[in-house]
Amino acid sequence: MASREENTKRTNRVLRISQLDALELNKALEQLVWSQFSQCFHGFKPGLLAHFEPEVKAFLWLFLWRFTVYSKNATVGQSVLNIQYKNDFSPKLRYQPPSKNQKLWYAVCTIGGTWLEERCYDLFRNRHLASFGKARQCVNVIVGLLKLGGLINFLIFLQRGKFATLTERLLGIRSVFCKPQNIREVGFEYMNRELLWHGFAEFLIFLLPLIDIQKLKAKLSSWCIPLTGAPNSDSTLATSGKQCSLCGEWPTMPHTIGCEHIFCYYCVKSSFLFDTYFTCPKCGAEVHGVQPLKSGIEVSEVSAL
Repeated sequence: MASREENTKRTNRVLRISQLDALELNKALEQLVWSQFSQCFHGFKPGLLAHFEPEVKAFLWLFLWRFTVYSKNATVGQSVLNIQYKNDFSPKLRYQPPSKNQKLWYAVCTIGGTWLEERCYDLFRNRHLASFGKARQCVNVIVGLLKLGGLINFLIFLQRGKFATLTERLLGIRSVFCKPQNIREVGFEYMNRELLWHGFAEFLIFLLPLIDIQKLKAKLSSWCIPLTGAPNSDSTLATSGKQCSLCGEWPTMPHTIGCEHIFCYYCVKSSFLFDTYFTCPKCGAEVHGVQPLKSGIEVSEVSAL
């Protein structure tokens, strides 16, 4: 029984990152609410809310607290992440929500503490009397001690994973899941398949530029020519002169490389400059020199067309 209870506690334990994400979501919500509220007074006199900004913020946060922590035992960020507060002082193993006193003290520590800090800062900033100077030093010492306590609590939280804030530790409320979390079975079949295809695609991208397609076509055509038989050179030249052996279009400034096939000047010249061992893609003949097509053959081909 004890081992089962320990296993359930481990599986239902809220991750540290989830608790920190809930705090960040709460801060983002507060900024969003305040920006929307301040825009309502955009057309009024500038600085209208400056004198009462701490009180207005406290009223808004109190309104949010009433419909989140007080009624649903969770903040907005916790509700999004399926988390809620639990009374850690309760000896019962089942879930026990925070008591009413804990919720009220939570509002006093979070909302009231923030309001008191902002109001004291504004008060001491405008007064320069000696009595206020001593009070200001006392407030600064208290705030510094609270910040130090929050830092120590955060370090303990990183080690144990409970009570993300000092307020939660003092009040004895910690984060738990609203519903029991099932153990997720992660399948890696899709990931392995994607990695395999990704690696194969990268291999092809690396390999294809190293393959000379024209040489490969020339080799294949040279192997097929002995089987089909070499045609007559004059008739082949007449028929092949109608299109370039590289681009397949009507040859522009037709040239030859020593075989019976015709090429555009720009096609054969660029191919020859790119590869000094360029061969004819039709018959595999080596380039002996790029020469212009004879005028008699060109005229006969044009008249034949």
